[in-house]
Amino acid sequence: MANQYKRVLVKLSGEALSGEKRILNGDMLASVADKLARLVKDGTQVCVVIGAGNIWRGARQNGLEIDRVRGDHMGMLATVINSLAMQDYIIKTGVNARVMSAVQIQQFCEPYAQYKAIEYLEQGEVVILACGVGYPFFSTDTGMMLRAAELKCDAVLSAKNVDGVYDKDPARYPDAKKFDTLTYSEMLSLGLKAIDQSAAAIGEECGIKTVLFPLSDPENIILAAKGEAIGTLLKN
Repeated sequence: MANQYKRVLVKLSGEALSGEKRILNGDMLASVADKLARLVKDGTQVCVVIGAGNIWRGARQNGLEIDRVRGDHMGMLATVINSLAMQDYIIKTGVNARVMSAVQIQQFCEPYAQYKAIEYLEQGEVVILACGVGYPFFSTDTGMMLRAAELKCDAVLSAKNVDGVYDKDPARYPDAKKFDTLTYSEMLSLGLKAIDQSAAAIGEECGIKTVLFPLSDPENIILAAKGEAIGTLLKN
């Protein structure tokens, strides 16, 4: 079965890339890198956004009192660490990968530019987008959807630690119902927190589908790209 989408943004949870008592898990990085490389080799253009929760959770960091703006800056730097690690593992598969940062750190990676990123994607390179959109108060969800819209992606494949969107917390309520498909407006009207409101508004306006699925098995990245029924699909 061919991949359904020509260009996707893959959103990876930082926590999903970490191991027990480790910031990053080499086996998980290698497995995810292999799946991203397979997408490229099968003809799908791939850009990647990685969260920073395995290193820094900003305002939710326990035991510290750090200004929100400075905390968000720290989170952006943490995404650079994750992005450079993923770049290294993707290159080892034989597919080229570039890290582009919304904040200039030119010794480590090049500055983000929309048309340059599209050029790299069209050349078959994986583009890893670090530092969100470069400003505080924007969540990773909002940043991923802004970039997906800017880079004209057909879909966002959002790999998380959960297997989809439920009507209530499945860890607390055994009768929680999982949704196979939701519209963005339904998600917002039900008060569900699958992605934040700003991200949902951008996805709805730009007609970008979002697939929320578990990264417990990295093969799910391939299944999501093929359009198979996995996790929860958000759409208009």
